[in-house]
Amino acid sequence: MHEAVDKILVSQEAIMKRCQELGEEISDDYRKKNTVPYVVALLKGSVPFLAELVKHIDLDIQFDFMDVSSYEGTESIGDIKINKDLDCSVKGLSILLVEDIVDTGRTLKEVTKLLKNKGAEDVKVVSLLDKPDRRTVEIEADYVGFEIPNEFVIGFGLDYDQKYRNLPFVGVLKREYYE
Repeated sequence: MHEAVDKILVSQEAIMKRCQELGEEISDDYRKKNTVPYVVALLKGSVPFLAELVKHIDLDIQFDFMDVSSYEGTESIGDIKINKDLDCSVKGLSILLVEDIVDTGRTLKEVTKLLKNKGAEDVKVVSLLDKPDRRTVEIEADYVGFEIPNEFVIGFGLDYDQKYRNLPFVGVLKREYYE
């Protein structure tokens, strides 16, 4: 375990297993709809989750990235900033939005609204983590890896000050590192 980690919330093994389950569920759902999702991952935090998840989606998917931010330090500031938009039009596409964590829900709500305004047929969300105690807007992910308590988490893509993203598990950051 890393010295900055107070405790592990979700092990690497649990993440791998859940990604397989989510990939199978997503594949089945989109097959039933007779469509293939255009997978859009939100940088940077969702990259490890995306990389593991797509191994288990048994469809001929394409994926793209958006860089969207709403955080400063440990707090969501509420302003949504688009740093990188998609490389192609999403008009008429079924979007599967890949997120590392649903926290306040503000970012997800704004990105979902933006994609629908750009003409996406529908937008579904898959998130590795869900922190419902922090929600400030009405939004839910369609597919959730793990529901977690209101603690500051790092690892498997999640960071503090751009560090700890490469940890192979999701852990709670020790308070002395951010207070």
